[in-house]
Amino acid sequence: MAMFDLSLDKLRAYRPEVAAPADLVDFWRRSIEKARTDDLSATFTEIDNKLAVIDTYDVTYAGFGGTPVRGWLHVPAGADGPLPTVVQYHGYSGGRGLPQSTTLWAQAGYAHFVMDTRGQGYSQGGFESTPDDTPYAGLNHTPGFMTLGITNPETYYYRRVYIDAVRALDAARTSPFVDPGKIIVTGGSQGGGISIAAAGLAPLAGIDLLGCAPDVPFLCHFERALQITDNDPYGEITRYLKGFRQDVDTVLNTLSYFDGVNLGRLATAPALFSVALMDATCPPSTVFAAYNHYASDQKHIEVYQYNEHEGGQTYQQLAQLDWFARIFQEAAR
Repeated sequence: MAMFDLSLDKLRAYRPEVAAPADLVDFWRRSIEKARTDDLSATFTEIDNKLAVIDTYDVTYAGFGGTPVRGWLHVPAGADGPLPTVVQYHGYSGGRGLPQSTTLWAQAGYAHFVMDTRGQGYSQGGFESTPDDTPYAGLNHTPGFMTLGITNPETYYYRRVYIDAVRALDAARTSPFVDPGKIIVTGGSQGGGISIAAAGLAPLAGIDLLGCAPDVPFLCHFERALQITDNDPYGEITRYLKGFRQDVDTVLNTLSYFDGVNLGRLATAPALFSVALMDATCPPSTVFAAYNHYASDQKHIEVYQYNEHEGGQTYQQLAQLDWFARIFQEAAR
């Protein structure tokens, strides 16, 4: 894949006009308040993870509509007090998987909360995953998750996922292993988009985050993505609109409630983004649109010029390890 998007100097200045719905804040505040009428019912059950240096707890909590959402909480073995915490969201098709599959941040000495993604997880397998058991799941859509309920913000799939993400923060904060004042959210691709959403919605939920670290984030500047890439998962939306031609304006209006550009404008936490300039799955201009509009002035973006959607991978993990350590150390002063 050659570089196909704007040049880097134009990307750094790219601040497109992305219309936000007038009731964006009211919609999300109401959604959070409704979700919190369900008892959180967060449980943490220790399991045998076969690992010598990490303890793992099987997590369940009530997400959107009261759906039991699954997760893992990993902590350094023998930890007994509140720890700085990393809450991680997964990429498209990913889920919490088996307990030993995602433990990096616990290896670094933090509490590591891993949220399952409802209805997904098929690329990783595992057991006891989270269903998308709502009445909206059967509405007209293309194969995949991108168009489930897409003709109305109330029924759209990512309303459920984003509320699950906020409720994950609520659940994490109930654990004695988690310092509720020292939480960073992170994730790659879809997980990056969910991280931006969580950072934007956290202030509406009365939650203070220390940081947000979206890696090659998806779910940003939908309208441009639909125009410049054929790759899935954005391709699911274009295939839907290819058939349901009359729904274009309705769909774009729905997506505006979930766009990382609009939700990032609500965020207050410092941020560490990453972008890959040959990424045709999450095009660089869509990432820079979210980054440039992200509200905190304490932000940085790592640029990987010759990478596709894999992005920086372990290089980005090194950058995150340094950034997380600095953020947590500054909070401890």
